[in-house]
Amino acid sequence: MMSGLLSRTLFYPTLLYNVLMEKVTSRRWYDRIDATVLLGALPFRSMTPMEWSRAGVEQLHLSTIDLTGVPTHEHLKLGVLFLLRHQEQGNTVYVHCKAGRRRSATLVACYLMQVHGWTPEEAHLFIKDKRPHITLARGQFQALDRYYTTEHIEEIKDSKERKL
Repeated sequence: MMSGLLSRTLFYPTLLYNVLMEKVTSRRWYDRIDATVLLGALPFRSMTPMEWSRAGVEQLHLSTIDLTGVPTHEHLKLGVLFLLRHQEQGNTVYVHCKAGRRRSATLVACYLMQVHGWTPEEAHLFIKDKRPHITLARGQFQALDRYYTTEHIEEIKDSKERKL
C-alpha cells in the first residue's frame, strides 16, 4: 500500500529526472539489446489500444509498482513468451517501464537467459554493456535467480553446448 502511494507521488518528479538525464548526459531514451528487443523508458506519445492495434502494434501490459516493485514470476514468464513469439516472427519489441532501468531490464534479462542459456550475471552484464544506466536492485536479482532456477536455464545451456 505504502509503496503504491510512494510510486504515484514520485511518478512525475522521477519522470522529469529521466528526461533531464537524457538531455544533459549521454543516456539514451532506449537502446537496442538484440535483433528483437529495444529496452527503454516510457514512450511519451499517448495512444489508445485501438490506435496501437491499427498501427499493427501488439501490446502486453504487465503491471508492476514503480520504484520498489519487482515483476512477478508469472509476469516474467508471460513476458518472455511474448518476446520469444515476436523473435520467431522477426519482429522488434519495445520493452519499457518508466525509466527502462529496473523492471523492464529484469524482463529482458530473463528473455536473454532463456534464449542464450545465460546466468543472471551474464544477462545483466550484457544488458549493462548496451544500456549502462540500468540499476537492478536485490529484488530484481532475486527474481532473476528464481527464473533461472525455476525455468531450468542450466539445462538449456547444457543442451545448447551439447549441440555444438
